[in-house]
Amino acid sequence: MSITPERKAELIKEYATKSGDTGSPEVQVAVLTERIKNLTEHFKGHKKDNHSRRGLLKMVSQRRRLLDYTRAKDEERYKSLIKSLGIRR
Repeated sequence: MSITPERKAELIKEYATKSGDTGSPEVQVAVLTERIKNLTEHFKGHKKDNHSRRGLLKMVSQRRRLLDYTRAKDEERYKSLIKSLGIRR
């Protein structure tokens, strides 16, 4: 259900704004999106796993807050981020 350290390093490298950047909203949203996709696949086979579903809802809420923050700071960064990640809205 979790992402591998290699995949996480790839996401950080791809979305980082500078070297060693792990805290920018772009990186955080990319990592959360990957985790959300993995959990969504998990629920296709485990429909009654409500404990993990709660974690999924928390991750979706956290991603929404980060996207709202990015949108308030810089609209172009927001648009390019949701386009590159394939997030609807």
